[in-house]
Amino acid sequence: MAARRTIFLDKDGTLIPDIPYNVDTRLITLSPCSIQGLKKLQSRGFTFIVVTNQSGIAEKRFSHESVCKVGVRLKVLLEEQGINLLDFYYCPHAATDDMFLSAFSCKCRKPKAGMLLQAASDHDIDLHSSWMIGDILNDVQAGNAAGCKTILVDNGNETVWKMDWKRVPDMIVPTIDAAAQFIIGTDG
Repeated sequence: MAARRTIFLDKDGTLIPDIPYNVDTRLITLSPCSIQGLKKLQSRGFTFIVVTNQSGIAEKRFSHESVCKVGVRLKVLLEEQGINLLDFYYCPHAATDDMFLSAFSCKCRKPKAGMLLQAASDHDIDLHSSWMIGDILNDVQAGNAAGCKTILVDNGNETVWKMDWKRVPDMIVPTIDAAAQFIIGTDG
């Protein structure tokens, strides 16, 4: 069996609207302009995995259980659209304040590639034939570090624009649907 081609999706601001620290499953909805693109990518043989930073766990804003419920909710919402979510990975570590040492010993928090590398190991994923789609340059950097191709959904969530060679996406688009069109166009 050939290794899987996967689309890694950031959660907040990419797959779903960005509501900071939201774990209320009643507020989880899929981003507009994403369903048709995901369906097209699935029909081309891509699988989907969500990779998300969830520092609210380390900051004691919510629990691991709450984040897992969000993952289940996303799976259900996508299944209702005929889209299969293969898996859901999250990093519970914070990047600032008193969690300083924890964050820097962590290998999973984007912009690091740990979640993507773990998923590749768990699911026999060909990272070089896979894509990372996110709404900030940390997502792009994680995808690049893992060896994926990368797309930045420029919806206004990236505010720093600190660019270097590790943070340059293959393409910048306004929506997941546009990302899908680009991927399909390059998928010889």
